[in-house]
Amino acid sequence: MDMMKKVFSYRMLCLLLLGYAAGLPLLLIGSTLQAWMTDSEVDLGTIGMVSLIGLPYTIKFVWSPFLDRFRVPFLGRRKGWMVVFQALLVGAIFSLSLVNPKENLMLVGVIATMIAFFSASQDIALDAYRREILPDEELGFGSSVYVTGYRLGMLVAGAGALILADQVTWGDVYLWMSLCMVPAILFTLISPGERTDLVAPKSMTEAVVGPLKEFFTRPGAIVIILFILLFKVGDLMAANLTTPFILQAGYTKTDIGTVAKGVGMLATIGGGLLGGAFMLRIPMKISLVIFGLFQAVSTLGFSLLTMLPVTWGSLAMIIGFENFSAGMGMAAYGAFMASLTDKRFTATQYALLSSVMGITRVILPAPTGYVADAVGWNMFFIICTLAAIPGMLLLIPVFRLTRPAATEV
Repeated sequence: MDMMKKVFSYRMLCLLLLGYAAGLPLLLIGSTLQAWMTDSEVDLGTIGMVSLIGLPYTIKFVWSPFLDRFRVPFLGRRKGWMVVFQALLVGAIFSLSLVNPKENLMLVGVIATMIAFFSASQDIALDAYRREILPDEELGFGSSVYVTGYRLGMLVAGAGALILADQVTWGDVYLWMSLCMVPAILFTLISPGERTDLVAPKSMTEAVVGPLKEFFTRPGAIVIILFILLFKVGDLMAANLTTPFILQAGYTKTDIGTVAKGVGMLATIGGGLLGGAFMLRIPMKISLVIFGLFQAVSTLGFSLLTMLPVTWGSLAMIIGFENFSAGMGMAAYGAFMASLTDKRFTATQYALLSSVMGITRVILPAPTGYVADAVGWNMFFIICTLAAIPGMLLLIPVFRLTRPAATEV
């Protein structure tokens, strides 16, 4: 009964809704923007470089101490910043609807980078907020619920946007996406109040030096950083070019929206929830091993897709398994990172760790378009699978160095 109360609590519902707010902007400057650029006949190499637009996600730790130190004059230190950046996101996404990559690729890049900055800043406040309101024993499931909401936001910006793009112009698609961001402000307003026992740093020096000193004086801090950097590298390399690959394989945008983004996203949500449920019962360390292996093996499915007929069944089978595995892996990965933070320095430490993860998502996949051009799709996805091996091997020293995971406390 106690477990059911945790699963169906008001806190978990709000985490689901806030996850939506965090997930919506990501694909609008990722695969959905890539699809728009593909329609506009932008070359594959440039499309691959779109991942660099997400650079703010990798350096958000630079300004996270500012959000730790200061607060806006309403709602509180975390929720106040969340509302500010959500309002800015609505405006920036609307602005993107007014331009076209075929006519002004540079301006599209500038506005998309602004969206990335506002979204990364929202994430700083959101990550600190959810870490602070969740007790340690609920980190695993809470992370999976948040990721589920995140994926719902991505479903709207991915499947919804792509299906809509077959009916209206891309400018209208981004107009509708800006409207879909508006409810995020309401979700923040109705979420539980912040903790009042956590004192903000008294100076910028304390906000900057304190969290870095606490983390990097731990035994094996560098090994932990390397693990976070490499654990999902193969999965994210493949994900960076999934949309162009499927389009070139002969599928339509509606196929991608309905099957790859729709069915695939539902599979990710299912994987995340099942992974979170497992983590209420089994240690986080075991979850990382099991989910990481599934995640690595599932990437090979894309190589198989190059040999299968162009049918919805083939696409659904491969995408479903890959996304299900990715959802499980992300649930454990997010909970593990949250468990590493000291609650005195939540925003900056979580921003630092998620920025490292952002390097994997943004910088390392950037040249993947050139790699795919050089070796072909089949070999490219085999390389992505092999890229997961170093992260899995690092689990051994990481388990020896880190304190007990949240589910084990």
